Amino acid sequence: MPINNEIYNTQVDVETKYVEEQSDPAVNRYVFSYTITIRNEGQLPAKLLTRHWVITDAEGKVQEVQGDGVVGEQPHLKPGDGFRYTSGAILETPVGSMQGSYQMIADDGVEFIADIMPFTLSMPNTIH
Repeated sequence: MPINNEIYNTQVDVETKYVEEQSDPAVNRYVFSYTITIRNEGQLPAKLLTRHWVITDAEGKVQEVQGDGVVGEQPHLKPGDGFRYTSGAILETPVGSMQGSYQMIADDGVEFIADIMPFTLSMPNTIH
Protein backbone atom coordinates (compact mmCIF):
# COMPACT_ATOMS: atom_id res chain seq x y z
CA MET A 1 0.00 0.00 0.00
CA PRO A 2 1.47 3.40 -0.94
CA ILE A 3 2.36 5.87 1.80
CA ASN A 4 0.14 8.96 2.06
CA ASN A 5 2.57 11.87 1.71
CA GLU A 6 0.22 14.28 3.44
CA ILE A 7 0.30 12.19 6.62
CA TYR A 8 3.95 11.10 6.41
CA ASN A 9 6.00 13.97 5.02
CA THR A 10 9.51 14.98 6.05
CA GLN A 11 11.40 17.86 4.40
CA VAL A 12 15.22 17.70 4.38
CA ASP A 13 17.30 20.83 3.64
CA VAL A 14 21.10 20.86 3.35
CA GLU A 15 23.82 23.52 3.63
CA THR A 16 27.46 22.62 2.90
CA LYS A 17 30.81 24.19 3.71
CA TYR A 18 34.42 23.43 2.77
CA VAL A 19 36.51 23.17 5.96
CA GLU A 20 39.83 24.61 4.84
CA GLU A 21 41.57 24.40 8.22
CA GLN A 22 41.06 20.60 8.36
CA SER A 23 41.80 19.96 4.68
CA ASP A 24 45.18 19.22 3.10
CA PRO A 25 45.03 19.21 -0.72
CA ALA A 26 48.71 18.14 -0.89
CA VAL A 27 47.66 14.70 0.41
CA ASN A 28 44.21 14.63 -1.25
CA ARG A 29 42.30 15.37 1.95
CA TYR A 30 39.24 17.58 1.46
CA VAL A 31 37.00 18.06 4.49
CA PHE A 32 33.41 19.26 4.20
CA SER A 33 30.75 19.98 6.78
CA TYR A 34 27.06 19.73 6.06
CA THR A 35 24.20 21.06 8.12
CA ILE A 36 20.92 19.21 7.80
CA THR A 37 17.52 20.53 8.80
CA ILE A 38 14.83 17.86 9.04
CA ARG A 39 11.28 19.17 9.31
CA ASN A 40 8.16 17.11 9.96
CA GLU A 41 5.58 18.46 7.51
CA GLY A 42 3.24 15.53 8.00
CA GLN A 43 0.20 15.12 10.20
CA LEU A 44 1.67 12.71 12.78
CA PRO A 45 4.70 12.82 15.05
CA ALA A 46 7.58 10.73 13.69
CA LYS A 47 10.94 9.47 14.91
CA LEU A 48 14.13 9.21 12.86
CA LEU A 49 15.38 5.63 13.21
CA THR A 50 18.35 5.23 10.85
CA ARG A 51 20.41 7.03 8.23
CA HIS A 52 21.92 5.87 4.95
CA TRP A 53 24.41 8.04 3.04
CA VAL A 54 26.06 7.47 -0.32
CA ILE A 55 29.12 9.72 -0.71
CA THR A 56 30.81 9.84 -4.12
CA ASP A 57 34.02 11.68 -4.99
CA ALA A 58 34.97 13.12 -8.41
CA GLU A 59 36.73 9.89 -9.39
CA GLY A 60 33.65 7.77 -8.70
CA LYS A 61 34.86 6.34 -5.37
CA VAL A 62 31.81 5.58 -3.24
CA GLN A 63 31.55 5.47 0.54
CA GLU A 64 28.36 4.23 2.18
CA VAL A 65 27.48 5.17 5.74
CA GLN A 66 24.62 3.53 7.61
CA GLY A 67 23.64 3.62 11.24
CA ASP A 68 21.14 4.45 13.93
CA GLY A 69 19.99 8.05 14.22
CA VAL A 70 22.06 11.14 13.46
CA VAL A 71 24.86 12.59 15.63
CA GLY A 72 23.96 10.11 18.37
CA GLU A 73 20.29 11.08 18.45
CA GLN A 74 17.01 9.72 17.14
CA PRO A 75 14.91 12.88 17.12
CA HIS A 76 11.16 12.58 17.60
CA LEU A 77 9.47 15.37 15.66
CA LYS A 78 5.93 16.59 16.17
CA PRO A 79 4.15 18.04 13.11
CA GLY A 80 5.82 21.37 12.31
CA ASP A 81 8.92 20.63 14.38
CA GLY A 82 12.43 20.60 13.01
CA PHE A 83 15.80 19.16 14.00
CA ARG A 84 19.10 20.65 12.84
CA TYR A 85 22.54 19.07 13.07
CA THR A 86 25.99 19.40 11.54
CA SER A 87 28.27 16.55 10.50
CA GLY A 88 31.10 16.06 8.05
CA ALA A 89 32.62 14.07 5.22
CA ILE A 90 36.18 13.63 4.00
CA LEU A 91 36.90 13.18 0.30
CA GLU A 92 40.05 12.52 -1.71
CA THR A 93 38.94 15.00 -4.40
CA PRO A 94 37.96 18.70 -4.20
CA VAL A 95 34.45 17.94 -5.49
CA GLY A 96 31.97 15.22 -4.66
CA SER A 97 28.34 14.55 -3.91
CA MET A 98 26.15 13.03 -1.23
CA GLN A 99 22.66 11.63 -1.18
CA GLY A 100 20.76 9.33 1.07
CA SER A 101 17.72 8.68 3.19
CA TYR A 102 16.38 8.54 6.70
CA GLN A 103 14.16 5.69 7.85
CA MET A 104 11.36 7.19 9.90
CA ILE A 105 8.55 5.72 11.99
CA ALA A 106 5.34 7.62 12.67
CA ASP A 107 3.55 7.35 16.01
CA ASP A 108 0.94 5.09 14.35
CA GLY A 109 3.69 2.51 13.65
CA VAL A 110 4.00 3.16 9.91
CA GLU A 111 7.61 3.23 8.70
CA PHE A 112 8.53 5.49 5.79
CA ILE A 113 11.60 6.84 4.03
CA ALA A 114 12.62 10.51 3.95
CA ASP A 115 14.82 10.90 0.85
CA ILE A 116 17.80 13.23 0.86
CA MET A 117 18.26 14.54 -2.66
CA PRO A 118 21.80 14.65 -4.09
CA PHE A 119 23.87 17.67 -3.12
CA THR A 120 27.36 18.81 -4.04
CA LEU A 121 30.42 19.08 -1.83
CA SER A 122 32.86 21.49 -3.47
CA MET A 123 36.03 23.34 -2.59
CA PRO A 124 35.50 27.06 -3.40
CA ASN A 125 36.19 28.09 -6.99
CA THR A 126 36.23 24.53 -8.36
CA ILE A 127 32.77 24.59 -9.93
CA HIS A 128 31.71 27.46 -12.16
